[in-house]
Amino acid sequence: MEREALQTLLTTLIDRWEDEVVEFKRAGDGYSTHEFGKYFSALANEANLRNVEKAWLVFGVDDKDRAIVGTDYRPERERLQGLKMQIAEDAEPSITLREIHELITPDGRVLLFEIPAAPQGMPIAWKGHYYARAGESLTSLGLDKQDTIRRQFGAADWTAQVIAEARLSDLDPEALAKAREFFVTKHANRFPIGEVAGWTDATFLDRARLTQGGQLTRAALLLLGKPESSHLLSPHPAEMTWKLEGTEKAYEHFGPPFLLATTRLYQRIRNIQLRILPDDQLLAIELSKYDRKIVLEALHNCIAHQDYTRNGRIVVTERADRLILENEGAFFEGQPGDYVAGNKTPRRYRNPYLVQAMAELNMIDTMGYGIHQMYLGQAKRFFPMPDYDLGEPQAVKMTLHGAVVDPAYSRMLIQKTDLALPDILALDRVQKRLPLDDDVTRRLRQAKLIEGRKPNLYVSAAVASATASKADYIRTRAQDDTFYIKLVSDYLVKFGSATRKEIDKLLWDKLSDALDSAQRQYKIGNLLTRMRKVGMIENRGGRKSSRWAFKEQKEKKKD
Repeated sequence: MEREALQTLLTTLIDRWEDEVVEFKRAGDGYSTHEFGKYFSALANEANLRNVEKAWLVFGVDDKDRAIVGTDYRPERERLQGLKMQIAEDAEPSITLREIHELITPDGRVLLFEIPAAPQGMPIAWKGHYYARAGESLTSLGLDKQDTIRRQFGAADWTAQVIAEARLSDLDPEALAKAREFFVTKHANRFPIGEVAGWTDATFLDRARLTQGGQLTRAALLLLGKPESSHLLSPHPAEMTWKLEGTEKAYEHFGPPFLLATTRLYQRIRNIQLRILPDDQLLAIELSKYDRKIVLEALHNCIAHQDYTRNGRIVVTERADRLILENEGAFFEGQPGDYVAGNKTPRRYRNPYLVQAMAELNMIDTMGYGIHQMYLGQAKRFFPMPDYDLGEPQAVKMTLHGAVVDPAYSRMLIQKTDLALPDILALDRVQKRLPLDDDVTRRLRQAKLIEGRKPNLYVSAAVASATASKADYIRTRAQDDTFYIKLVSDYLVKFGSATRKEIDKLLWDKLSDALDSAQRQYKIGNLLTRMRKVGMIENRGGRKSSRWAFKEQKEKKKD
């Protein structure tokens, strides 16, 4: 946010003064993170209840006389930004600050913390306690307010519905034991070691948000149910399918418990070791084709956001160089690109009850950050970025690449470990021959990361030659037209004439690899036209059956 906009925002907040979604503090460097977390919980919950997108916690303003006094809270930028991670670790579900804005005024430094509203149907707790505001005071979030938030999507949430005939005996013992293990990992700083083991199954399921009033929900059966109990979800199929396509074909269906089934499906994927940059022995790197954490994150996202009312299954298609994951239901809030940078936290979920349970069981690490983590993971592995296809109105399709698309892109990521994510995303578009905005193209060109002219952009020679042979780069470089003219001339000297097909064959593999077939045809046609116009050659055949030869020179008449 620009300085002028921040100044206007601060003035507006001071004029409006404190209410349930705005809080001012003097806050010195020693301000307690625990106190900060309480206000984070309270302001997020109040923003939800008042149907506003965000709330504000402002440091550096006296909360009595409304005067800017400045703050020395976390003066180091890295330490200040580290607050986001600290909030995410102890907030439940795990969301954090949208942004931290720093404004230097004549009266001192002011920090404006942008707090997202609690997601629909999901109140925010701090270290196990829910907070709210009563005027300017901090207080507990009463049961009435908790119920108000949880009911926001309760009636419409398919996964929140109680199954009256379901019993604890319908849950898989192995899945139940694994769920306790994941819950302990998630809440290691909240419950003493051994406490969770002493809970009854009923108590655990209640704490894990899988039951309502002691009764099992559809979410409980999806995550922990026995395979033979899936009929209790009928007519809605609870199923994931792995499908192998290529020279060999195979498939397998996986039903509940999804908590275990995702790992079993992952184990069916042919996750061989790949050697990146095998031509350069000094830099050759061995990596698994797919990263387990990334695949499971993608699969868990499919489970969390599946529209179960559409009676479809989740499908994972394995091809030679990629995985394609598909789930029913359009992208629920925003677009995939909104989440890549890791700054957006969704306010609404299709299945809030299921999402919260998955968060409690550590299946979804940080809600709203899964896509961001997948992109970062692929970049760290020097692989292409995931691709989302939203072409089908009521489905989401994500492609996870398991092979190098352009060796130059991977070399660049190996060599330049400090590349920012926006630049990596732009370079990924270059390797996939996707269009770039002009300002992005200029930025990459100025940084000497790309060369060529739109739409034929490619990796800069400075990067490619630093780590590998220049052969790939040379193949993308366009030669001067005099080079191609000489090739045609030499051919005509030797053979007298040439058809267009023969000239195409002569020049085709000499042209830049950055050109596609249509562009190569156009390039050769332009070259012949240029030679004809300057009087070098002529077409002695017809339009449909051209035959090119040197133009005959007419002798001058003697006097």
